[in-house]
Amino acid sequence: KMDFLGLRTLTVIADAVSAIETSHGVSIDVDEIPMDDPKTWRLLQKADTDGVFQVESPGMKRVLRDLKPTTFADLVAVVALFRPGPMDSIDDFIARKHGRAKVEYYDERLKPILEETYGAIVYQEQAMRIAMEMAGFSAAKADKLRKGMGKKIMEIVDALKPEFVTGAVERGYDEKLAHRVWSDIEKFGEYAFNKSHAAAYAVLAYQTAYLKTHYPYEFMASVLTSYTGRTDD
Repeated sequence: KMDFLGLRTLTVIADAVSAIETSHGVSIDVDEIPMDDPKTWRLLQKADTDGVFQVESPGMKRVLRDLKPTTFADLVAVVALFRPGPMDSIDDFIARKHGRAKVEYYDERLKPILEETYGAIVYQEQAMRIAMEMAGFSAAKADKLRKGMGKKIMEIVDALKPEFVTGAVERGYDEKLAHRVWSDIEKFGEYAFNKSHAAAYAVLAYQTAYLKTHYPYEFMASVLTSYTGRTDD
């Protein structure tokens, strides 16, 4: 299944790139810009984000100011977390990033899966990888679990629990820990978000932030042009 979304932001980016070439003689390929540009990250940390994709709302600006994102992984997490449900865990996520709350991984073997989100389960893909690593689920079975969580079909999720716990114990994990991880996956499943979607949106957020940082006039002119005829906006 594929969803095709028409995004005004893509037109804004194309118009800004065209205007930059006209004004400065600089040809920019937004897919090749450096993802570690310090000035762009400073703009995001200050939440100077009017016109920047996905992070314009007052609530989103507060998260950026508190989190002070420093990596692309941070930005992906912000996009995934800022929705009803996971929003409750944002403050804990921020505290973990800044060392005010303990970062735990359940078990060191799960660290590679959870490290980029400071020990928190944020994405559907992480739940799938935990099921594969911890309980020995096949990729297809892990996807079945994801589907059950995403569509809130609890009979699918409940049916997989005994297999998860047994598989984890067989692979040398403590049974109590297996139950705890399962319970967290179940809770998380109520508002699970897929990382691939959040990452695609975060790419556009970063690209628009980069253009605003380095070419604010051309970028904001393109944003305003995209709202032509919508004077309230």
